[in-house]
Amino acid sequence: MELNKAEKKSDLVIENRKKIAITGVEEVVSFNDENIVLNTNLGNLTVKGNELKMNKLDVQNGEMVITGKINSLIYYGSESSKNKESILSKLFR
Repeated sequence: MELNKAEKKSDLVIENRKKIAITGVEEVVSFNDENIVLNTNLGNLTVKGNELKMNKLDVQNGEMVITGKINSLIYYGSESSKNKESILSKLFR
């Protein structure tokens, strides 16, 4: 049986601002050595820093490890809020 997005696990562990272990990764949108943008179970996640590298990427299990100097982590919304906004925008057209 397939789990819906609300039931899927998503963890984020930061070690000394030098390593991040993330679960619940659905897609890598873009990456370079200063920014990595991901789609996760909890919404879009942007990791900002210096000398960022993706050391492990397991798309099937949704796991990723990023190393480098971590400056910030920013979540942008979630899938459920996007659906609510689209329904409301349709009602008020």
